[in-house]
Amino acid sequence: MSKDIRIQRLSGDALIQYIPELARLRIEVFRDFPYLYDGDYEYEKKYLQTYINCPESVIVLAFDGDAIIGASTAIPLKYETDEVKKPFVENGYNPDEVFYCGESVLNKAYRGLGIGVRFFEQREAHAEDLGGFKHITFCCVERPLDHPRRPADYVPLDAFWNKRGYVKHPELKTTYTWKDLDDTSETAKPMTFWLREDRA
Repeated sequence: MSKDIRIQRLSGDALIQYIPELARLRIEVFRDFPYLYDGDYEYEKKYLQTYINCPESVIVLAFDGDAIIGASTAIPLKYETDEVKKPFVENGYNPDEVFYCGESVLNKAYRGLGIGVRFFEQREAHAEDLGGFKHITFCCVERPLDHPRRPADYVPLDAFWNKRGYVKHPELKTTYTWKDLDDTSETAKPMTFWLREDRA
């Protein structure tokens, strides 16, 4: 592992060259608990195209030399799907005032080096640069404590998120659908949002 780790924010067409590598990395990382995602390369490329098409989105990339070892996505909530926007609308939030942090993926060999903190810092900075947001949010999957694939040493990231100023909002829920490693078809997964008030 090199010490030449750099973090870069990219949007739009500047992301095109990285889509294949990002799709591969997402599939690799999301196979682990709690997502257990049986990834589809073509779906991932299509999903990532959303960030190229939206001029206000951002993907924060982590490089070790020329290799991408991590990535973190974010986009104004108003550009997200109805399943993401619906719980906010139903609870009185204006989607135009919410900035949505999507997923962060990081190669296992680089965890514990503070890159996750920098992902949040860069996405929050992007929201501040755009302006007009009262809230920053993300969501995570809810898995039962007795899930058969839950590692004995698994530690949720709740404390890390709390430290960054995010609070879990059980009233803000949605479902995402994907195929688990042990499943034969896609199933709906419960997702809960965490929210941070704008510090500006």
